[in-house]
Amino acid sequence: MGLFPPDILSAAEAIIRDFTAAGLMISTAESCTGGLISGALTEISGSSAVVDRGFVTYTNTAKTELLGVQAQTLLRFGAVSEEAARQMAHGALFRSRADIAVAVTGIAGPGGGSAEKPVGLVHLAAKSRTGALIHRKMLYGDIGRSEVRLATVRTALEMVRLLLTV
Repeated sequence: MGLFPPDILSAAEAIIRDFTAAGLMISTAESCTGGLISGALTEISGSSAVVDRGFVTYTNTAKTELLGVQAQTLLRFGAVSEEAARQMAHGALFRSRADIAVAVTGIAGPGGGSAEKPVGLVHLAAKSRTGALIHRKMLYGDIGRSEVRLATVRTALEMVRLLLTV
């Protein structure tokens, strides 16, 4: 058994193949997934030609220091917000050599949720150097920490592939 389920490996393999063919690079900015998106991509042979770098920014300080997320954004909207995800993607893109960056921030659980931001809420953003940007707000529900994280990886990889066609 591999580190990741077959559907995630298949999606990662498609990204590595398509990015290699197009001469593109990717970077990741991850909070609730803790590096799993980068891990899935680098599980594929040949990924070193495609994956520039990954930022694991679990704390607000890391988001600000490494990705340039504005402290005011975090105070006003919180780390788990569309605004934070967009700024994370922007920071990962412009603090790397990547052509496309994907960012995720959410509440994997089992604790940490609230009525306004429940467990299973994840904001994802993917951005390209052409200016194209995709945002998704996912409400996976309280399905378990590992399942929220894996569902987030699936969605992030899908968004990256979608951004290739925009």
